[in-house]
Amino acid sequence: MEEAKAMVSEATKSGLMLRVLGATAIYIHCPKFHSLFDTLGRRLSDIDFVSYSIFNEKIELFMKQMGYVGRGKFNSFYGKTRLIFDDPSNQRYVDIFFDELRMSHTVRFVGRLELDNPTITITDLLLEKMQIAKINEKDVKDTLVMLQEHELRNEEKDCINHEYIAKQLAGDWGYWFTVTTNLQKTRDAALSHPVLDEDQKKTAVAKLDNLIQRIDSEPKGTRWKMRARIGTKRKWYEEVEEVRR
Repeated sequence: MEEAKAMVSEATKSGLMLRVLGATAIYIHCPKFHSLFDTLGRRLSDIDFVSYSIFNEKIELFMKQMGYVGRGKFNSFYGKTRLIFDDPSNQRYVDIFFDELRMSHTVRFVGRLELDNPTITITDLLLEKMQIAKINEKDVKDTLVMLQEHELRNEEKDCINHEYIAKQLAGDWGYWFTVTTNLQKTRDAALSHPVLDEDQKKTAVAKLDNLIQRIDSEPKGTRWKMRARIGTKRKWYEEVEEVRR
């Protein structure tokens, strides 16, 4: 966590835009619930960043100056959208995305990295976790921690912007289906999770119910409605392996 914050600080001094995402960002964003994060068994093993593509070449040079070693073949092939660097002395690696996180669905960051520091917004962190079609237990745990510390509001500062999320999903049925399905899975997990106390369960369930309701109330466009008719008969997400290939 300290390394991630230090790198963002150094990047800012060099005139570069760099923001933390992933589990490390959630840990930074939820200081009141570090103990819950730890109790849930979440460990920070690497650091993920996002930047803008206009900083691509300068970010690559910056990382080398910070003592990280680039993965030559990977970076040569994917370098325009993604770079990976290794820290051999600490046995960890850094993954840097540019402009967007393209996994099962695409979380876009253009115009949003300025909204928070040193991480992406908590809104985008939630979308990052919920866009995973084959969601893992660790992603559910991360979301449960976020829900404890952050309220649903129509703003970005230390809040989950439910208005923004609803509008993002209203134009893409597949994205909507994955996120709402995962929100429901997270709700089910909250109700039965052995680590959460009763107040924490109630907090998570209430916020998830409100978020799902807000998403469902947002008017859907013609494209969304046409794709909804097909439903899950056709694959609605990208396989992560396909993206990497």
